[in-house]
Amino acid sequence: MHEPIAVSGVLERLLDPVSRCLSRRAARELADLRADEEAQARVRELAEKCNEGTLSTDERAEYESYVMAANVVAILQAKARTRLNTNP
Repeated sequence: MHEPIAVSGVLERLLDPVSRCLSRRAARELADLRADEEAQARVRELAEKCNEGTLSTDERAEYESYVMAANVVAILQAKARTRLNTNP
């Protein structure tokens, strides 16, 4: 029987082929990628409401979408940095 894999482990496995396709330039750009100010402000607002326990159902879904997207980007960025460090 297979051991359960955490969501981040599944994402890492699924995104591995993507990281192998990155050129140095693409890897560098991905590693430096940041959300725009509007998105960052919205995430801060939702995080504050979450901490206060005042998120609506729609806001919770939006916040969870931001968190999931941030996890995907973070994994891709880690893979991009690894690629940059292993292929000089």
